[in-house]
Amino acid sequence: MRIDLHTHSSVSDGTEPPADVVRRARTAGVGVLGLTDHDTVAGHEEAVRALRPGMTLVRGMELSCRLRDHSLHLLAYLFDPDDPELAAERERIRDDRAHRARGMVERLAELGAPVTWDLVRRITGDSVPGRPHIARAMVEAGVVDTVEEAFTPAWIGAGGRAYVDRYALEPGRAVRLVRAAGGVPVLAHPRAARRGYAVDDEEIAALAGAGLAGIEADHPDHAAGDRAALRGLAEELGMFVTGASDDHGELTGHRLGAESTSPEAFEALRSQATGALPDVGR
Repeated sequence: MRIDLHTHSSVSDGTEPPADVVRRARTAGVGVLGLTDHDTVAGHEEAVRALRPGMTLVRGMELSCRLRDHSLHLLAYLFDPDDPELAAERERIRDDRAHRARGMVERLAELGAPVTWDLVRRITGDSVPGRPHIARAMVEAGVVDTVEEAFTPAWIGAGGRAYVDRYALEPGRAVRLVRAAGGVPVLAHPRAARRGYAVDDEEIAALAGAGLAGIEADHPDHAAGDRAALRGLAEELGMFVTGASDDHGELTGHRLGAESTSPEAFEALRSQATGALPDVGR
């Protein structure tokens, strides 16, 4: 049984509905699935309804934070979704995502790129628009050939010509909010080189002091040396390590189950949660 604790659906920037993510997970041999859409819990109920016997869903989300001048993503698991302070921050982040997306479409138009808001909304559907949706719109409009090409300084990469900043939480505060909501915070892909930055050991240690429970060490964007270093750091700081595919459906090549969390680490995560319990297929 594989334990994949970091996946996305079309509720945020994945390409498939939550129920389809659950079905694909089952086909891929994933028995424990974490659905962690960006800054939202909107896909959880659909995912639970799609569970089959022998499967477990871990309700989570990927919370947007900012460290220095870069994004930092915090995986939050098994928190109380009705916690008022955390819910208010989710709403604020989502509202700003939409405002930011409109701003980037406007900048693209100024650059002569034929990307319209209607096109972005058609791709987005009912989910909150984000950069991956804009990147897909850029491909469809013929501005770039691939989604990866959109995420460069020439277009919507960090600091790029059409990039617009957005509201995000200070990481230490985010960790404390998740803990206060009974959840378990895990640092997502801290050494993903393609993102153009890394969270250093001192910064991770500071987050551990604020209540960070784990580090996502086994991630498709992590080199072998970085995985080993993160495991050593986690042991030194008394944290568990997780592994996950960070699957976004078609955008990432349907890689559910490509990485896995150990049963021991999953048990450590579950034992710390007081906000919610995992859902079991019946």
